[in-house]
Amino acid sequence: MPSAGSVRVHPRLVALDLGTARTRSLALSGHAIADRPSTIMRRAAGVADVVRPIRYGMVADPGACLRLVRLVLQDTRLYDGRPPARVLAGVPMAASPSDRRAVHAAVSEIAGCEVTLVEEPLAAAVGVGLDVLDPRPCLVLDVGAGIVEAVAIGGGAAADAVSLQLGATTAAGLPPYALDSIVDMTAGLLRRMPDTSRSRGLVVTGGGAHQEQLLSRLRAALRLPINVAPQPQYATVRGLMRLCLQPALADSLGVR
Repeated sequence: MPSAGSVRVHPRLVALDLGTARTRSLALSGHAIADRPSTIMRRAAGVADVVRPIRYGMVADPGACLRLVRLVLQDTRLYDGRPPARVLAGVPMAASPSDRRAVHAAVSEIAGCEVTLVEEPLAAAVGVGLDVLDPRPCLVLDVGAGIVEAVAIGGGAAADAVSLQLGATTAAGLPPYALDSIVDMTAGLLRRMPDTSRSRGLVVTGGGAHQEQLLSRLRAALRLPINVAPQPQYATVRGLMRLCLQPALADSLGVR
């Protein structure tokens, strides 16, 4: 037993959200979320080039992804220099088995510890405090820079999910052509859900959640309560950390 007055030292846990445009990380002992562009500088023949290791939320350049993960984990060491004991990393719902293996391989090689993958919309739902164990599905629209996913989550699992891969976003946010596609995709998901889903509304997360054109079109088309999560860009990384800290919840969601 620890002696009176002793300080319990927790294992170093890290949450990692590898995004197309931004990568966010949070360590258990950290005081702030580290947030950096998902880019790597590569120099060849004396010419520097900007490389984007992540595309559509998935690994596009494995070598550059290793460098990105190394930089991200260095960000979390500002508050705790110990090697990580476990990393929870987000992946899109649409990620294929090979996509998941690529993320797992990159993170485990650099972190040198146990790595668990969690689907990002599920982590985002946990991060904003939704009751994901409720059998009545809650609806989450996770709007990223490279991929948008609409998911119905109930009873601790995704009951249904759809996704849309996007081209390059602009400084103004989502390209105009994508707005109608996102609304149509979300409306199609909603039509397949029981009427009780409407009472829980739709929660929008991700870096593109504040785009007013998208929100107004969703409200007009879906006719149900639509709420933007507080600091929606951090919903996923916060949910990953919450799953680190609440093993009973993680077990209920099948996060091993």
